[in-house]
Amino acid sequence: MILLDIAEVSKRSGLPAATLRFYEEKGLIESLGRRGLRRTFDPGVIERLALIALGRMAGFSLDDIAGIFGGGARPEIDRSLLMVRAEEVGRKIQQLEALKRGLEHAAVCPARDHLECPSFQRLTNIAGARMTRARSRRRAPRR
Repeated sequence: MILLDIAEVSKRSGLPAATLRFYEEKGLIESLGRRGLRRTFDPGVIERLALIALGRMAGFSLDDIAGIFGGGARPEIDRSLLMVRAEEVGRKIQQLEALKRGLEHAAVCPARDHLECPSFQRLTNIAGARMTRARSRRRAPRR
């Protein structure tokens, strides 16, 4: 079997060697040994790194991803967890679409001053309410 050293994995994945070592410490990937001072990996590590990247893009933490991977070679992906994440992404898309429409309106709004525009005022009210909710969540006692 042909093994890839850490430099080759770094080159193919686009991730720095320090990230690969960190992922190994977290149990996300596993080296198979060393060639001199360099760690060596099975070529399948590239696919696993792509799965990690996909998980990160979807908003999963590294701990979430480690849980999905478990201890096996193949990930055990909980479909209900994916559905929950898909719903969260859908809500975020709706929020971003609304923000986009508001910004597009503000860019062409005929009002002399943006603060006089009811659409722009709604946009700032939403942003202010979201900021207040985020601040209160940070202050809430943890259980």
